[in-house]
Amino acid sequence: MSSIIGIRHEDKYLMERRTPLVPKHIERLIKQHNLEFIVQSSPKRIFTDVEFKNSGARVEPDLKKCDVIFGVKEIPESAFEQGKTYVFFSHVIKGQPYNMPMLKKMMEMQCNLIDYEVVTDEQKKRLIFFGKYAGYAGMINSLWSTGQRLKEFGYTDNVFLKIQQSCKYNSLADAKKVISEVGQEISKNGLPKELLPFTIGFTGYGNVSIGAQEIANLLPSIEISPEDLLSLKNQPNLPNNVIYKVIFKEEHISRLANNEDKEFDLQHYYKNPENYTNNFEQYIPHLSVLMNCMYWDSRYPRIFTKSFAKNIYNQGNPKLIVVGDITCDPDGSIEFTHKGTAIEDPVFVYDPINNEPKMGFSGNGILVMAVDILPSELPRDSSMAFSEALYNLLAPIANADFAAPLSELNLPGFVKRALILKNGKLTPDFEYISKYL
Repeated sequence: MSSIIGIRHEDKYLMERRTPLVPKHIERLIKQHNLEFIVQSSPKRIFTDVEFKNSGARVEPDLKKCDVIFGVKEIPESAFEQGKTYVFFSHVIKGQPYNMPMLKKMMEMQCNLIDYEVVTDEQKKRLIFFGKYAGYAGMINSLWSTGQRLKEFGYTDNVFLKIQQSCKYNSLADAKKVISEVGQEISKNGLPKELLPFTIGFTGYGNVSIGAQEIANLLPSIEISPEDLLSLKNQPNLPNNVIYKVIFKEEHISRLANNEDKEFDLQHYYKNPENYTNNFEQYIPHLSVLMNCMYWDSRYPRIFTKSFAKNIYNQGNPKLIVVGDITCDPDGSIEFTHKGTAIEDPVFVYDPINNEPKMGFSGNGILVMAVDILPSELPRDSSMAFSEALYNLLAPIANADFAAPLSELNLPGFVKRALILKNGKLTPDFEYISKYL
């Protein structure tokens, strides 16, 4: 008999409306694998309780009857039950201090933990992710923020004002339609000469960056190299109806400390990030919008520090209008992103001179959009795509006997690689997390 599968109501954020599994996939799993589902009732989930009932699932106020529980975001410590299996984004693999109490509780309760973030193939490529939707929503929000910030600067009828925050659209398709129309208007009428050349920089080239670029490509854009960016403003007769797009890779972001002439070695960088220093600051003064889409942890150099922000503002108001920090590591690669922001309060202005953030669009400094649950601004589209990727994991997890030794645990390799806790103990690949506990 398979385990009863539970789907959580998301309670970490007010505006979190996603679900890991959508009704049409539950209906298919019930028919094909004879699985049993209980969906926790939710007043805000993008798919209604009625839709889940119609799929064949039971809708109940709690998941006490369930053996395996799927969610999206972190789960409150009080919600864990003895010996159960939980599948969600736990955000513990970097030893994140704010989630260590949660992990300790799971260990005390002898739980199993499978984390979507480490469901990978043999080449360690992630198989289940919301990343592209974070890129979509992050770019939409950053273009919307650009319009609002330019309005603060006196451009009261700028073309970007036609774009709304991602969560205001019924679907990704609706948002794309509006941005395409904005792109057509830029092609026809151009941008104010004071804003030229209008440039958007993307750090990273993974799923997040791909999603963000897909939105930016709806505007009349030309991709140039980071090297060309440095000389772009000196080019004569720049067209006013083109947006320049720049993608920054590791070699543009960091360089070997004390040896900047040495050719960049990517594998050496990954293995020895502490030997590298910032190489990105040279590009920042040439960007109108910076989209931070890359992976970062504390071993790597920051790309935009508070001291550099203060330095460029001491020289006068810079070209930079908006930082779309999709990576959203508090005090991380963008040092002045002091926190992730909420969908209902998504932006702040960081004043580098006084080292102070202020929520909203007004004030002196750099506007930062740092919503940390960006895919939830496109909850229906992102849930459907995520559920499609998750679909093939459901039956193996539901049928697994977690009492068996790890070597005999009947799970596909890509799922077993994501098993962080087994019966409350860290599995060998994740024993390093113990030093953070």
